[in-house]
Amino acid sequence: MESVSVVLFLLLAVVVSGAFSRMLPWSIPTPLVQILLGCLIGLSTSYSVSLDPELFLLLFLPPLLFLDGWRIPKDELFKDVSTVVELALGLVLTTVIGMGLFINWMIPAMPLAVAFALAAVVSPTDPIAVSAIAARVPIPKRMMHILEGESLLNDASGLVCLRFAVAAALTGTFSAGGAALNFLWVAGAGLAIGVAVTLVVSRAKAWVTRRWGEDTGSQILVSLLIPFGSYMLAEHFHASGILAAVSAGVTMTFAEISREAMAVTRMRRNSVWDTIQFTLNGIIFVLLGEQLPAILAEAKATVAITGHTQPGWLALYVVAIVLGLAALRFAWVWLSLKFTILRKRQSNGGKDMAPPVGTPNWRLVAAMSFAGVRGAITLAGVLTLPLVLNDGTPFPARDLAIFLAAGVIIVSLVLASIALPVLLKDLTMPGEPSKQAEEDAARVRTAEAA
Repeated sequence: MESVSVVLFLLLAVVVSGAFSRMLPWSIPTPLVQILLGCLIGLSTSYSVSLDPELFLLLFLPPLLFLDGWRIPKDELFKDVSTVVELALGLVLTTVIGMGLFINWMIPAMPLAVAFALAAVVSPTDPIAVSAIAARVPIPKRMMHILEGESLLNDASGLVCLRFAVAAALTGTFSAGGAALNFLWVAGAGLAIGVAVTLVVSRAKAWVTRRWGEDTGSQILVSLLIPFGSYMLAEHFHASGILAAVSAGVTMTFAEISREAMAVTRMRRNSVWDTIQFTLNGIIFVLLGEQLPAILAEAKATVAITGHTQPGWLALYVVAIVLGLAALRFAWVWLSLKFTILRKRQSNGGKDMAPPVGTPNWRLVAAMSFAGVRGAITLAGVLTLPLVLNDGTPFPARDLAIFLAAGVIIVSLVLASIALPVLLKDLTMPGEPSKQAEEDAARVRTAEAA
């Protein structure tokens, strides 16, 4: 009964936070309002939630990532696929190594393996947080597509790096060759399982519909079960359940390209998924706020791990990590944009391209850097750190890592909400080929068919 009460209370908090964010005269992202409301709940009520990381991952991330993969425009994603891959893989690996060494240097009391684990959980950006920022800040469509594509893929590389870092902390050993092979299996098998589950379920559903008709409620329920089935099957084979959910969502677009489902089914299904997205997004940030009072209550004990006595040092560490992440991201985005321009020039016969396509715009690079906010994946990842080592001793600096990760989430959201409106004002993305000819041809074919 208490669990049901907690769930209902969280749902009420999501509704209230949405109303408050619309009432406020300032442009404050809804996630920040939800975090503040969660803090008030944690301080003023007896309701408390003990987050089980495995349960958190299963309930929240598969449906949200599945929906993002399903709805992201595929043409735009494939158009900038090289940039997305550079950000989702190269930037994450660079961040894990660079920030891991930086955190270990800044906080010598945190072992190197734990510093790499913390760097791994703060390296992926979050599609949920990016979408929440975009709801209040007019982000250019092409930039939003790149950010969504990056955040859909970089969680896999970040969480795999976390797995290796935790294994190194537990065993004291690390094998680069074994880690590379494990990564190939985790990523490849996860992607394949997500695609296979979606195709099999879609074909079976279409066969049943053709023979016995379509039931709207069943169709919607099947779409809700696909991400969970993909996630659980992938985890059973020790692959990436997160990537399985993402690939399942991307595959749904192509699996239903024939539009066999009735129009009323598609409309009701979209409404159901919109409600689920709004609810789960809100609960995640309310839960983060609800956990903050307990985390802050341990601040004095946590700062003692670093060798200091003043809790203010924790805030300094959080700011330093956020600035380090922003600097690495700025440098990587600038280099990625330069390589993209170089590739376009080579494909253009070596001809120079006119600005703004031919020269990187520092405001564009800065906006891409500040838009890399952290959210649910960082929270879920840091909570998966084990409580004890293999010998039964407490996991070193676990509370400190959780505090710093929570601080990075909040500070990155605040900075993005402040900096993005300034950086994005009158900002234009690099030009891209017009789709007008393609649209005109499609209209002609449609008219002829009619």
